[in-house]
Amino acid sequence: MATELQEAIFVAKKERHKNLFLNYRNLNNFPVELLKDEGLRFLERLYMKRNSLTTLPDNIAQKLPNLIELYLHSNNIVIIPEAIGNLARLQSLDLSNNVLQFLCPEIGRLRSLRHLRLSNNHLKCLPPEIGDLQDLETLDVSMNQLISLPDRLHRCASLQNLTADHNLLGHVPRQLCCLHRLNQLSMAANRLTFLPLDMGRSRELQFVFVDNNVDLKGLPSYLYNKVIGCSGCGMSTHGEVLVGLPVEVKVVGCEADSVIPLEEIAMRALHRIYRQPPTDLNSLPPITLPKSLLDLLQFPLGHCHRCSQTMFTIIYPKLFPLRDTALAGVHRRTTVSFVAYCCSSRCLRTFDLQG
Repeated sequence: MATELQEAIFVAKKERHKNLFLNYRNLNNFPVELLKDEGLRFLERLYMKRNSLTTLPDNIAQKLPNLIELYLHSNNIVIIPEAIGNLARLQSLDLSNNVLQFLCPEIGRLRSLRHLRLSNNHLKCLPPEIGDLQDLETLDVSMNQLISLPDRLHRCASLQNLTADHNLLGHVPRQLCCLHRLNQLSMAANRLTFLPLDMGRSRELQFVFVDNNVDLKGLPSYLYNKVIGCSGCGMSTHGEVLVGLPVEVKVVGCEADSVIPLEEIAMRALHRIYRQPPTDLNSLPPITLPKSLLDLLQFPLGHCHRCSQTMFTIIYPKLFPLRDTALAGVHRRTTVSFVAYCCSSRCLRTFDLQG
């Protein structure tokens, strides 16, 4: 086997192959033949699936500087060296089915990366630097132990497909609603109790799968005309219709309310001022607010499902049980409701799910 491996690498060097397949080779270590002399500077795609590798060499970028795709699916990789960040041309990285417990911050230096697959590892968190991947289109972190996603993930402006099934996620950062190119979001089998109020507001987002989140009993009404998966949702034994709301919600209004709280009025007024150019808050007159409220100015709680007014501390919810809608025949094993989050009692009264 060793002789066969050496011959394959020798031929790849001699003939300047751009693709090298080293799958199913029972490799315990990264082949030194790949790193000798000048390495394989012309190699663009390296396939090393289903081996027994535990790490990568520190000089991988020096010896394989032109790698575009690196496939390491189904190894025993525990840690990725900081040098991974030096693979400046890398566009696709597959580390799924390994034993990663930690992802180094240097992953954020892979500015050409478009596809990152980390499913079926032991990750409990993701580095904030993952938000620096401006060209990232696909991110798969399913089957890990994540309890949250980085708030900075919304900076991945090119992200189109986000998969985070089978984790321990208790909420979805509302900042993700700013990902205007996101087309598919899958967060099945987590611990979600609510979704961001603006989830589905983007026209680009067409597929949302949140199946088997048993405490999730409300779906934003924006999702009514999307392709959704919600089987097994709302099946917990809790008696509440809506188990969870964002912590920023201080008041839940009703149709009888005629006065909006002063704090909400003030936040709406500040937002109208501070959303105008220049957008840098530091260039505008300073205001004294708790950090949580300053964050809300940049990322509001949501927008009224009736009139698109920004909302910060109060919501007026209107429920439409899925079983009473035209989708009842499609989604059977669920008790969720579509929820219209409105900004006032007037919008609450006039909202129409079909409209």
